[in-house]
Amino acid sequence: MTQAVIAATGLFTPEQSISNAELVAAYNAFADRFNADHAGEIEAGSVEPLTHSSVEFIEKASGIRSRYVLDKAGVLDPERMRPRLPERGNDEISVLAEMAVKAARDALARWGKPVSEIGAVICAASNMQRPYPAMAIEVQQALGIEGFAFDMNVACSSATFGLKTAADFIASGSVRAVLMVNPEICSAHLNFKDRDSHFIFGDVATAVIVEAADQAVDGWEILGTRLKTVFSNNIRNNFGFLNSAAVETGASEPVAADGITDKLFVQQGRKVFKDVVPMVAEMIVDHARDLGLDPAELKRLWLHQANINMNELIGRKVLGREPTAEENVIILDDYANTSSAGSIIAFHLHQDGFAPGEAGLICSFGAGYSAGTVFVRKRA
Repeated sequence: MTQAVIAATGLFTPEQSISNAELVAAYNAFADRFNADHAGEIEAGSVEPLTHSSVEFIEKASGIRSRYVLDKAGVLDPERMRPRLPERGNDEISVLAEMAVKAARDALARWGKPVSEIGAVICAASNMQRPYPAMAIEVQQALGIEGFAFDMNVACSSATFGLKTAADFIASGSVRAVLMVNPEICSAHLNFKDRDSHFIFGDVATAVIVEAADQAVDGWEILGTRLKTVFSNNIRNNFGFLNSAAVETGASEPVAADGITDKLFVQQGRKVFKDVVPMVAEMIVDHARDLGLDPAELKRLWLHQANINMNELIGRKVLGREPTAEENVIILDDYANTSSAGSIIAFHLHQDGFAPGEAGLICSFGAGYSAGTVFVRKRA
């Protein structure tokens, strides 16, 4: 089998960002408006009043301080509370593909080789802009890449599942190089009217080029990949044309007190924490040992950026001690949770300081439940 190597990575970060203070001010204005509009129902006890959010609450619950978004004004408008992302014509590049192309071009520039050497494109993300044509095929066309392309969705684990798929293509000899992109417009699926989750997500796109080792210049040897899924309703996004059709036909549909349907992102955070942390920590340790690696000796962990409490606890369980900031990379304070792209952002921004032969872990976990581990070693 041909060894696979992560040859280059790329990142696209939107220009606009929202601080916790800005987000809290918008949410609290919305909550005050809602409570005033429903004062009689609240007094009668038929409607629960909305309580204020706070910067302190957000940082304690998540470690997030800000997030990048494609549209700041729409999110911060108390009368709207969602981004304005105008629909584009079919003859224009889609928003998701445009983000992916920008991240891909960054990766290609770092790689330094022509796109003609790419044989496949994978778009691995939690929320696709449309069912078909595949976003990956649109990216393929925009970059002038031959071969084949397809989309895959495993929620927040999409990138590690994509890396596994790319490495398998290399190992089988199907292609010599794969471009994987992870465009995430999470702000379009987040319920900004929900105090418990209005702060979680940001927008971003990442890209990774996986290449056959015998033609790679340097990069990161992929030592092993492992995937795991366990069904759970504790993280869910019901948006889809079949569910949306219920609205048009007048079918019964659950609606929250503030008028928001259940078709956006929802989660039971405490249950997710309790279920996912031990599952992921055990998976990492078992996979490391099967590869002949001592998990305590890993130089760096590039974990999915869910929330700081999950990441810190997984880091302690894997390393058997309190990790340093350099060992357990956290980028969600600036980027927030960017779904599948989070672990790739961490890897892209913090892969310095490695000597040849030193190993680290790219790991993601999320809805499904799903989890993926990708152990890498710095090449000479």
